[in-house]
Amino acid sequence: MTRTLSIAADLWRSFQRERGVAVAVQGCSFKINAGETIAIVGPSGCGKTTLLNLIAGLDRPSSGRIEWPGLGQQDTLRPERIGVVFQSANLMPALTAIENVELPILLGGGCEAEARALAALATFGVEALAAKLPEQLSGGQAERIAVARAIVTQPELIVADEPTGQLDQAGAAILVDRLLAWGQQTGSAIVIATHDERVAAKMNRIWRMRHGKFENMNARPVCTGTG
Repeated sequence: MTRTLSIAADLWRSFQRERGVAVAVQGCSFKINAGETIAIVGPSGCGKTTLLNLIAGLDRPSSGRIEWPGLGQQDTLRPERIGVVFQSANLMPALTAIENVELPILLGGGCEAEARALAALATFGVEALAAKLPEQLSGGQAERIAVARAIVTQPELIVADEPTGQLDQAGAAILVDRLLAWGQQTGSAIVIATHDERVAAKMNRIWRMRHGKFENMNARPVCTGTG
């Protein structure tokens, strides 16, 4: 039986700006099931990052409903149930690579942090960088370590915002292939926002966004809205 991790109905998110209200997400409805891989594709400013933040429970909708029936309540989602890869690697500058990856385990009160962090780094081929500080890393290396940090707690849902932005075509393909292989092994769902159609083509489903709405979805979820 398919297990639903997240479900949303008529989801809206707006922000108050100096010149008025900016609507980032408009009337989106969707369902994310365990094991699914989804790409969110669209131009810059179309609402991809805002939608990812809502899916991850990092933000709350202005109206509409989002729930995580297979994961728990919003305040219990991270770091163990949902792993997040931010658009910038967002590594802690004073911590080494392995210490950055250990952090979600330590925050969740887990054990064997070093061994698990090394295994996560090895998944993306960057275990040799364990002792490096973020300032000693290239942008692509930092992105790989950020993805390793997202998977280290074995979350059931990964939400990643442009995780291949600092990588060349070959490096992007390797990172995504390894992430998808990890997801297949663990049964975790993966949602990636990307501009790269080659990355999107590797996913099971593609949600195309424009002006805060789903313009086209190649599967069951639908999105309605105006404006």
